[in-house]
Amino acid sequence: MGIVYSTLHGQMCPECGKPKGSCVCGKKSAVNAKVDGSVRVGRETKGRKGAGVTVISGIPLADDELKILAKELKSRCGGGGTVKDGVIEIQGDHRNLVLEELAKRGFKAKRTGG
Repeated sequence: MGIVYSTLHGQMCPECGKPKGSCVCGKKSAVNAKVDGSVRVGRETKGRKGAGVTVISGIPLADDELKILAKELKSRCGGGGTVKDGVIEIQGDHRNLVLEELAKRGFKAKRTGG
């Protein structure tokens, strides 16, 4: 077990012993584990008091690239959103616009949920 906190550097990585900011083992460019080969674009309202969000899942990108794509899609849709567990959520119903944008970027996306 290594040092996990230092008053000089703050939080430390327990695996490599470097400060969290300069840790190399946490920045692995592994592709999301929840990817099955097809990108799905749908709409959800569950747990959001009736407010719908566009949900994009199954994108075969690493976490850093996924965040960049989410930022670009949010900008294109003119709404807010987030990335949670490898799934991009964009506020509002932008399924058609997202499908069009993903097709331009070379992803084969399917519309789900009717």
